[in-house]
Amino acid sequence: PTMSMLFTINNSPFFGKEGKFVTSRHLRDRLFKETEKNLALKVEETDSESKFNVYGRGILHLSVLIETMRREGYELQVGKPQVIIKEIDGVKSEPIEHLVVDVPEQYSGKVIELVTQRKGEMQVMEPKGDLQHLEFDIPSRGLIGLRNFVLNSTAGEAVMTHRFVEYQPFKGDIPGRMKGSLISMEQGAATPFALNRLQDRGRFFVDPGQEIYKGQVIGENSRDNDLEINLIKGKQLTNMRKSGSDEAMKIAPKIDFSLEETMEYIKADEYLEVTPLSIRMRKIS
Repeated sequence: PTMSMLFTINNSPFFGKEGKFVTSRHLRDRLFKETEKNLALKVEETDSESKFNVYGRGILHLSVLIETMRREGYELQVGKPQVIIKEIDGVKSEPIEHLVVDVPEQYSGKVIELVTQRKGEMQVMEPKGDLQHLEFDIPSRGLIGLRNFVLNSTAGEAVMTHRFVEYQPFKGDIPGRMKGSLISMEQGAATPFALNRLQDRGRFFVDPGQEIYKGQVIGENSRDNDLEINLIKGKQLTNMRKSGSDEAMKIAPKIDFSLEETMEYIKADEYLEVTPLSIRMRKIS
């Protein structure tokens, strides 16, 4: 195993609304049952009876487990994926993976820049038809969230694969997500009025009318700090201003993340809340 994640019961304000299996006993039984047939998976109990450390082969391996449990009706929260650091002969070591990217030539510079920022070292660069074929050795930590960045900066045309090679001495700090989170300060339904008014603060992950709660991550701040905002606030209506005379609102569509993208997106102080119907991010309170 090269990665671990903390699995815990859902204790958000929406606890138990959408799932069938919500207690720590359900979660524990399900995780240990999974280890019987999923041999690359390892589950460890922690000193808290509702938290488990789950070790797996990588983000995809763990996300398949989470998605399966979600479809079976489980509610759970998971923490940010952590890479397993070992000490080999007294040297702090981390897993290194071999990354292969095939990308149209005009984007190759951007990809190389993204990978080297994350301590990747280029091994091969050669033309392959009208594509550039790039090979790197990169720490597993650097791969977390990389696919998102690469696909965004290559208009979705890059093809990425990676496999574990070996443990090597620790490569130092890797920059994480640059932007902060937008956090809800109230519980209720998000109003179009508030979404429209706060659009300059960043990009949102929720639609108008969607139920949100205090402490939920509802968007990405345009700056690098976290910001609490109120999306519940409606427009003050008086006799002078009737509700019918509103100006048309242009609300940008919300950002939709897949499960893996969300797992890579969250910060160390955030949980991913997974239920059969929804995936939400929240601050660990």
